[in-house]
Amino acid sequence: MEFNWALLFFFSALGAFNGLCLGLYFLLIAKPKHISSKFLGVLLLMMSVRIGKSVFFYFKPDLAFIYLQLGITACFFIGPFLYFYVKSVVQPNSSIVKNWKYHLAILIPFILIIGIIYPFETHVDLWRPYIVYGIYLQWLAYILISGWVLRGDLKQLFYRSKSLKTQQVWLLSIFLGNLMIWAAYFFTNFTYYIVGALTFSFLFYLLALLVFINRKKKSHLFIPEQKYADKRIATSEAKALLDKLTQLVENEEPFTNANLKSSDIAKKMQLSVHQLSQLLNDNLGKSFPIFINEHRIAKAQKMLASNDILTLEAIGYECGFNSKSTFYTTFKKITGSTPAQYKAQLRGSYL
Repeated sequence: MEFNWALLFFFSALGAFNGLCLGLYFLLIAKPKHISSKFLGVLLLMMSVRIGKSVFFYFKPDLAFIYLQLGITACFFIGPFLYFYVKSVVQPNSSIVKNWKYHLAILIPFILIIGIIYPFETHVDLWRPYIVYGIYLQWLAYILISGWVLRGDLKQLFYRSKSLKTQQVWLLSIFLGNLMIWAAYFFTNFTYYIVGALTFSFLFYLLALLVFINRKKKSHLFIPEQKYADKRIATSEAKALLDKLTQLVENEEPFTNANLKSSDIAKKMQLSVHQLSQLLNDNLGKSFPIFINEHRIAKAQKMLASNDILTLEAIGYECGFNSKSTFYTTFKKITGSTPAQYKAQLRGSYL
């Protein structure tokens, strides 16, 4: 191999090799542990496998078909994991953090079935161009969806309304890098096939430089910053969660448990305690204790109107209050009258 070719091979393969190492690091070792780090790790692994296949195929055109199929199959997962990563960082409260497995439950069997029924080696004319271009278009679709998630940051980048924060620069670099690599593969022929690998190597070290520059700062490049963690839950998602919460409270009446904690409800809702508090504060303007006590008092009012057997104290216990004084104090705070006064008012209205 001539020196120029050896140099080209070295620089094009270097990014793929380092990408594999870094991908494994984020997937298995990186701390603090966060789902976005896992997504980033798999994204780097899939890109490295795809780039590695390109490098070896460029310098060894008679590469075994199994390796070609492996590289193209890895390409099928680059777009989805780009989207998973971007979404989990920008919108950490989104459903994708829990529902990504359902995406893969469809994608993995789909590409495996195609690969088994129509292997590359015996169906070259099908893979080139149809399956390969189909995968490239799927990759582009996920890039565009990721761009929609990052639309605010992209506007900020192009209109320069204000300076970008470090994590925004990182996310945009990952996104635009993906777009550049996709374009390098989609629009170039075999003569310039190596451009995609060289682009990946260049971007890899550009991102490594960004990490190096920010190594002493407290900003988290790879996981959601507090800026994103404190972001309001999207209106449509909040409405769905509130409906689910209302249904839970009305059907199961967990508030009748005097020892009920916010973590108990959060677990049933498949939310963190922070997310539950955020949901109540941002959308109802209430803390968890106030929200629960309102439901306890609402139940107490119904019992006072329909029950002449239980004492006021017993009704309080039935509704989840652990003492008579707490029941009386909370009842008056919410309704403006004591339980006894409320019951007397009810009797008076029937006269």
